[in-house]
Amino acid sequence: MGTFTATLEVRKLSGGEFAAVEALVDTGALYTMVGSDVLEELGVEPTRRRRFVTADGRPVEYATGSAWLRLEGFEDSAVVVFGPSDARPLIGATTLQNLGLIADSVNERLIPMEYIEARPF
Repeated sequence: MGTFTATLEVRKLSGGEFAAVEALVDTGALYTMVGSDVLEELGVEPTRRRRFVTADGRPVEYATGSAWLRLEGFEDSAVVVFGPSDARPLIGATTLQNLGLIADSVNERLIPMEYIEARPF
């Protein structure tokens, strides 16, 4: 587990302009979080509310939705959390998996997955 920063580009699923945010790559976070003001301005629609526990143990509830994300030249859709407008954006583990990226925390960089090992049951 580790953290470092990367430039994440976000847009609504149906197209439009990307907005770039400097985000913390946090392999301990499940989902990607971007300020609700940025997501709303882009036209990303919230689809449900979910409960989370913050790093300091507080329970919170935030809206979530899906957005189109671009990171290190890789693009795909992913769940995004509509975080507080003043919160630092986070890139979580599910986004990295969707984009086929692995966090190299020692060298503070993202690297493409060479392959995905599939094993039959």
